[in-house]
Amino acid sequence: MTEDTPRFGIPDALARRMSMPEQHEYLRTKLTRRRILAGSVATAAAAGTGVLAGGPAAAAGASAGSATKTSPTLVTAAATTAVDGRFVAPFGRHLSFGADPKTQMRISWQVPFAVGRPYLRVGLHPWELGTKIAAEVRPLHTPSLSKKLPAVDQVYLHAALDGLRPGTTYYYGVGHDGFDPASPERMSTVGSFRTAPARPESFVFTAFGDQGVSYHALANDQLILGQNPAFHLHAGDICYADSTGMGKESDTYDARVWDTFLAQTESVAASVPWMVTTGNHDMEAWYSPNGYGGQSARWSLPSSGPDPELAPGVYSFTYGSVGVVALDANDVSYEIPANKGYTEGRQTAWLDRRLGELRARTEIDFVVVFFHHCAYSTATHASDGGVRDAWVPLFAKHQVDLVINGHNHVYERTDAILNGEVGRPVPIGATTDPTRDGIVYVTVGGAGKDLYGFGLGVQDSYEGHVHDEGTIVTFHWTKLRLPDPDTVEWSRVRHTGFSFLAVEAVAGGSPVLKVSALAESGERVDHFEVRRSA
Repeated sequence: MTEDTPRFGIPDALARRMSMPEQHEYLRTKLTRRRILAGSVATAAAAGTGVLAGGPAAAAGASAGSATKTSPTLVTAAATTAVDGRFVAPFGRHLSFGADPKTQMRISWQVPFAVGRPYLRVGLHPWELGTKIAAEVRPLHTPSLSKKLPAVDQVYLHAALDGLRPGTTYYYGVGHDGFDPASPERMSTVGSFRTAPARPESFVFTAFGDQGVSYHALANDQLILGQNPAFHLHAGDICYADSTGMGKESDTYDARVWDTFLAQTESVAASVPWMVTTGNHDMEAWYSPNGYGGQSARWSLPSSGPDPELAPGVYSFTYGSVGVVALDANDVSYEIPANKGYTEGRQTAWLDRRLGELRARTEIDFVVVFFHHCAYSTATHASDGGVRDAWVPLFAKHQVDLVINGHNHVYERTDAILNGEVGRPVPIGATTDPTRDGIVYVTVGGAGKDLYGFGLGVQDSYEGHVHDEGTIVTFHWTKLRLPDPDTVEWSRVRHTGFSFLAVEAVAGGSPVLKVSALAESGERVDHFEVRRSA
C-alpha cells in the first residue's frame, strides 16, 4: 500500500483524516468555487455552447442521502439537449432484481448524449415487444478533478418492471426517439432475462469482487456466462474509476472508466442480474456526502435495505431457497474509515433483524451474505477488525451458511470458523454443517484487477499456485487503525490467480450448497459443500 501525493494544497496528514462528508464539502465548496466554475465559464464562453443547468445533473450528484443542496453546475449543451437519436446507440445494459426477483426486474443502460423520450420495450417473444415503458433519466456531471482529466457528462437510464410472471423468460429492448429496438434493423439489440421461479428449484449463482477493466475481467465474465447463473454477486470495487480507493482527499478519480466498464460487462449483465455492493474504491466523494451519489445514478438495486437512498449497496432478496444479504462494509471498516459509522448503526441493526427474518422462513434453506472488506484473510489487506466486531457475532447468532468477500485480490477460503477459531477443518472436497461447525468465509477478489500475494509463512512459488492449509503470520486492523499481528490456522485454501465463485444451490429433500472456485483457465481450484442438519 503506497501513500498518494496530496493534491489541492491539502497536507497529507490532514488528508488521511478527512471523512467522506468532509471530502465532499471540500470538493463542492473550495474546489468548485475557485477552480472548476471559473474554468468552465471560461471554456463555455470560448466555445459559445455552454448552458447553465441547475437541475438534473445537480440532483443526481446530490442523491444517495445528500441533505446538502449543490450549486448549479455548468455542463455542455450536448448533455442537456437531445440529439438525433438515429445515430445514438444505447450501451452498457445491466440488470438487477427488485425486492422480489419473482416479479420485479430493473433494467439500466447508458447513452452518450441526452436523447428524446428514452424507453424500454418488453414482451414474451423477441418479435413481440409490445409493452413500452418510459425510462427514468439520471444524468451525472463530473467536473475536472485534476489537470489531467476533463469534465465528464454521463446519461444513465433506468426502467422498472413490476408484476412479472415467476419463472418466465422475457425479451426486452431499449430505445429512444429515432432508435426503436422493435424495428427489423435493431432486432440484434434485443436482450432477455428470466424471473425467479414461484417455488424453490435448483440453480447456480456466481460471485467475485475487485473487477475493474482488463482482459482478465473480460475472461472471467465469459466464464461466468458459461455457468448459466441465475444472478451474479459483485462484492465491491466495481470498476476502479477511483484508482486509489483510500477514502482520502488525494484519491484520483476518472468517471470515464465507468463507460468502459459497463460496455465490458454488458455481454453478461444484459441477461444476468448483476447484484453489486460497495467497496472502498466505490466511494466517490464529489457526488454526495457519503460518496454514493454516483452509484445511485448508475445502478437500480433492491429497495429492501434500511435506507436505499443513504445506503444503496445494502439490501436483501430471496431467490428460490436462498436468502441473499448485501452489506456495505465501509460503514464498519477499521482499515479505511472514511465512511465509518455513516449509517449510525442502522445497517447493523437491520442486519440482525433481516437475518432473523430469513432464518424464520421455512422455505429458506440457506443464507448467503456478501460484502467487500474481509472478515478473515491473510493477503495484502488482511482482515478487518471492524467487520469482525460488528458483524461476525451476528453471522454466528443466525448461523449464516456462507460469507463472500472481495478487497484482497486473491482467492482464499477458510475452514469453518466458530468463536474465532477453527470449528472444523474443511479440506478441498469436504462437507461442512454451519449449525455445528461454524461458518466458511471466502475471499474471491481475483475478478480482474492486479493480483496480490499472501503474508509471511506462505510458500507462494508462482502465480496460480494452490495452497491447502498451513499456519500463517498475518494481522487484522484494530479500532485505532493499527495492524495487530495474528498467527492463524483457519486459512485452508489460497490461490493467487484470477478466479470467481460458482455456487449450485440444490433444492429438494436434501438441500446443499455446492461451492466451487474456478480459475481464469476454467480449472476448478477449490470445492466444498454446505449441508445443514435438520
